[in-house]
Amino acid sequence: MGKKSRKKSKNEEDADAKKAAAQGTEAAPEFTNKYYERELFKLQVELVKLQDWVKHTGARVVIIFEGRDAAGKGGVIKRILERVSPRVFRLVALPAPTEREKTQIYFQRYIAHLPAGGEVIIFDRSWYNRAGVEHVMGFCTDEQYQRFLKGCPAFEATLVSNGIILLKYWMEVSEKVQHQRFLARMKDTSKRWKLSPMDLESHRRWYDYSRARDAMLTATDTPIAPWYVVPSDSKKRARLNCISDILSRIPYEEIPYTPPKLPGRQKAKGYVEPRTKHQVVPQRW
Repeated sequence: MGKKSRKKSKNEEDADAKKAAAQGTEAAPEFTNKYYERELFKLQVELVKLQDWVKHTGARVVIIFEGRDAAGKGGVIKRILERVSPRVFRLVALPAPTEREKTQIYFQRYIAHLPAGGEVIIFDRSWYNRAGVEHVMGFCTDEQYQRFLKGCPAFEATLVSNGIILLKYWMEVSEKVQHQRFLARMKDTSKRWKLSPMDLESHRRWYDYSRARDAMLTATDTPIAPWYVVPSDSKKRARLNCISDILSRIPYEEIPYTPPKLPGRQKAKGYVEPRTKHQVVPQRW
């Protein structure tokens, strides 16, 4: 009688299913919420390892997220930042420029937010505002717009030549799905704040933004600083695919970790909790 085979673990089954799917031999694992949460946690563990490597080596990383309104930029960023330190991973989401900033060299206010050693800076929209909303909505002149498209590759080449790891992601949402997400925001009281007049105008000007996207990608997708397009009609798949891609493009290594020894508590030496009458939050749950 043959030897009984060992039952595979869930991780092994997932790995086999992914391999088979890549080879086209059978369907990929069912994309349930449980599967999504498990895969996301694995990626977040790797992000913590990346964080340790960035701190250890003094690496400087810039990750840019661009895309239409409701394309899923915020969702990806939220999952990246969920389990890492805000001292290492820092989010930059700048408001509209002040009157003073409008008189500066265009890239000037973004340069102030570039990383020092041991930092990862995530731009939720970036200097590419000039190629998108500023151009479409008439907030810059055509001369300023053309100057940006010509000068941006040189600016980014300077960043990369100075040792910054630069990753640029365009979240690509379809017209139909964007429309559905806008309608959902209108119905959800917790998301209505996401529908600004500018967002509504971006819905109307779908094709103006399409032309602006095409021109931007053509002018600024360079070998030294390429764009990576993330299909985002499925938010959860987009998050996993994007985070996985980020990890694959940074040559990080796991830094050996030695758990610290937890020191014992000091002696009370007569300390007694005071019976003061402070206001306590009502215990409703």
